[in-house]
Amino acid sequence: MNITKGIASPAKFLLQADALMDLSLHGKPYGANAYLICDQFIVNRVHEKALPGFTNEQAAELVVFGGQCSDSEINKHVQAARDFDYIVGIGGGKTLDTAKAAAHFLGKPVLILPTLASTDAPCTAISVIYNDDDTFNRYLFLSKNPDVVLADTRVLAEQPPRFFAAGVGDGLATYFEARACFAAQRDNLILGNDGNMLKPTLIGFAIAQTCYETIKKYSAQAAYAVENKVITSALENTIEATIYMSAVGAESGGCAAAHAIHNGMTTVHDLHGAQHGEKVVFGLFTQLVMEAASMEEIEEVVDIAIAVGLPLTLEDLGLKTFKEEEWRKVAEVACDKNDTIHNMPFTVTPNLVYDAIVATDAMLRAFKQKKCAH
Repeated sequence: MNITKGIASPAKFLLQADALMDLSLHGKPYGANAYLICDQFIVNRVHEKALPGFTNEQAAELVVFGGQCSDSEINKHVQAARDFDYIVGIGGGKTLDTAKAAAHFLGKPVLILPTLASTDAPCTAISVIYNDDDTFNRYLFLSKNPDVVLADTRVLAEQPPRFFAAGVGDGLATYFEARACFAAQRDNLILGNDGNMLKPTLIGFAIAQTCYETIKKYSAQAAYAVENKVITSALENTIEATIYMSAVGAESGGCAAAHAIHNGMTTVHDLHGAQHGEKVVFGLFTQLVMEAASMEEIEEVVDIAIAVGLPLTLEDLGLKTFKEEEWRKVAEVACDKNDTIHNMPFTVTPNLVYDAIVATDAMLRAFKQKKCAH
């Protein structure tokens, strides 16, 4: 069969202040009965803002997310949502991945309302499945992307600054991973009908590039909006980059070393408190070291990371003591034969990854000292 290139995205992506209040309106084309999976912290707000819109013709049942996107959590919602017309996910990445997976197994439409701009989960046709102990299990490829993604700028302006920064970290990796994939013409993250992954397209790569340029231009300014819980144009632009462009750019452009190293880092107990995007950005710096990227390029990414408040070093991420054995395991897990690290345009081994991690941490410590001295 000939090589197939492709791009995938949600059917609709809407940026709107107070989109939560219009949830029933956006859901109406998909049926009368909605099954809502919500994060605990947003439940009261959903009751107050969204549920009154579901009148006589429409009904909604709200269920609180259990906390982990695991097979057992997904199966629980698959059983509970059988008689509903469509599923809605409201919350962070794991909640949204659970809603998408449940909708996939039931063959039902899914609407996504992210409360954080911290991962690519809102827009992709992928759910990241974890084990119950928070270690990475696998990527579950879904039959389609979400039907509607509602980016409620009011909700997203109120996210904790740390989560906003984590989204910037995840988004920063999009361009550099897509660049590596494109150079090697390796697989993107779209599963073709023949069971093979597709190859990256020009438009997928262009979106990944625009994601980086947008983050570089607006994220530092947007961070002030989030700190003060207000909506500005810079915040809207950054949200579009971290939620939509980052997801479509990664899915259609492909992932490489940064996300694979993140997956390895999930095995380190000290880092379980670190956000997805915080670990991804360390994975990104490690990828750039593996590529021998220019110091000018690395420093540009460091400046963005510092401006939005991202942690840099392994100590910043929560590591108490560096144990060689533990980090050799990280490198081995990152080099799993099914992971995206093999999309790099050169052969990657666990030794190469381990050495790059050590060098990266030393480099970032030096950058931090230099920046703090000014």
